[in-house]
Amino acid sequence: MTDAYTELKSELNSELKNILSYWVKNTLDDEYGGFVGKINHYNKIIPKASKGIILNTRILWSFSAASNYLKTNEYELICERAFNYLKDNFKDNKYKGVYWELDYKGNPLNIRKQVYAQAFTIYALSEYYMFTKNEEAKNWAIEIFELLEKYAKDELNLGYFEAFNEDWSPIEDMRLSDKDMNASKTMNTHLHVLEAYTSLLLIYDSENLKKSLKQLVELFFDNFLNDKNHYELFFNDEWQLLSNTVSYGHDIEAAWLIIDAAKLLNDEVLLNKANTLAVVVADTFLNEAIDKDGAVLNEKNITTNHVDTDRHWWPQVEALIGLNYVFKLSPDQDYLETSIKIWEYTKKHLIDYKNGEWFFRVSKKGKVYKEEDKVSMWKAPYHTSRACIKLNI
Repeated sequence: MTDAYTELKSELNSELKNILSYWVKNTLDDEYGGFVGKINHYNKIIPKASKGIILNTRILWSFSAASNYLKTNEYELICERAFNYLKDNFKDNKYKGVYWELDYKGNPLNIRKQVYAQAFTIYALSEYYMFTKNEEAKNWAIEIFELLEKYAKDELNLGYFEAFNEDWSPIEDMRLSDKDMNASKTMNTHLHVLEAYTSLLLIYDSENLKKSLKQLVELFFDNFLNDKNHYELFFNDEWQLLSNTVSYGHDIEAAWLIIDAAKLLNDEVLLNKANTLAVVVADTFLNEAIDKDGAVLNEKNITTNHVDTDRHWWPQVEALIGLNYVFKLSPDQDYLETSIKIWEYTKKHLIDYKNGEWFFRVSKKGKVYKEEDKVSMWKAPYHTSRACIKLNI
């Protein structure tokens, strides 16, 4: 392993403290509880911004995971604050599960049941339990798992439906965001259900959970991965493809998350296939997703061949994890050298040394999109903190 790569890992370890420090200093909502919903590019809190479940579960996961990794109680109160806010405000005590969005005072605003959100809650609660051994958190995670198995699982065609009304009845508009296609099954949601179930299995030894997690891994092999070594994104109920886009960040993120799932299932056949496909996906990623300056590109439209060359913050760090995994499987120096280039680009263009945290995205020329937020429904410490941890364990 090169000295430069060793330095990369060391710098990520230090960056973890910077990230956590930003969130402690800037995001606590002392007036209404929990955490503020939005902070803009200039580090100004947006008054009365709504509060999203994804932001709040990712905060709980990040500080719990960091506490477990660092073996510290320094962030215990932040974890407790995040857990209590989820329990007191996002939890639906009538129909169970969690709401999608609250107003700034913590009142339910969007009460739909997005499967993606339930998955992130399981993920966060499982990590929090590993830190605190709080049985309430573990039991809640298991309860949400059982809800997904009861309401969201497609027993006929396999997989999980995207979204439901408050009472788990069918909903017409299933989109996570305005940018997404209205599809009943998506790679993104399945990836995070897989991620959540993998984490839950660490604390909950259940045959039903193992069976569902194995089915998810096999879906990524059989339904999502195409013959061009990309994971397809949007499908209907019967797994007919609806989309024509490659998401480079999701490709490389899936590669390593599937390995983790297969490894935990202790299934040698499954793991061998996961390892083999991860290398193939990573090699395709190296050939297509890395620009000349070392940055990870965002997306490509297969129909038009148009490439979105914006550099979003999260694919850069998911690439660092994914390439680290495949280097351990196939020790090609290209994986390390590419990682070093990605990190050098990230340090230069995506970390905000003036105001803290990372920029949401920059253009091909390195211009920061100042209309993007530092903290928002989708901008949280999870991708970055996880990379800092994963490359050092």
